Amino acid sequence: MRKDEVPQDQGILENYKEVVYAVDDRGRYIPVSSKGWSAKTEANELAWAGINLQIEKTRSLVLAGKLSPLAYYMELNHMKPGLLGKYAGFSRWRVRRHLKPAVFSKLRSEVLEKYASVFNITVDRLKTMDN
Repeated sequence: MRKDEVPQDQGILENYKEVVYAVDDRGRYIPVSSKGWSAKTEANELAWAGINLQIEKTRSLVLAGKLSPLAYYMELNHMKPGLLGKYAGFSRWRVRRHLKPAVFSKLRSEVLEKYASVFNITVDRLKTMDN
């Protein structure tokens, strides 16, 4: 797109601009500031709506006793068992096992502290999901 065609719609962040690249009069790509683009804003809003829906679904499963609170914090932080395992120092298999409420309820405090540390929350908050 040409530099004079760069959208200046209201973006997600009201007082910020982003840099996009457009073609100038001589055919070169140059950086141009943009307030936003409505299509991009709408796509981001749809994506975040889907993410929030998944977080609430996971929260419901935890409250129903089908998953441990660990699943909720993983979803909230956009993590999969492998990534959480790397941060906490556990294997992916072990993290998956800790997603079972019966197993999670028997975890030692040292294990819970590692998880809480990764999520930057207290062990009590990890156990209860209190925000």
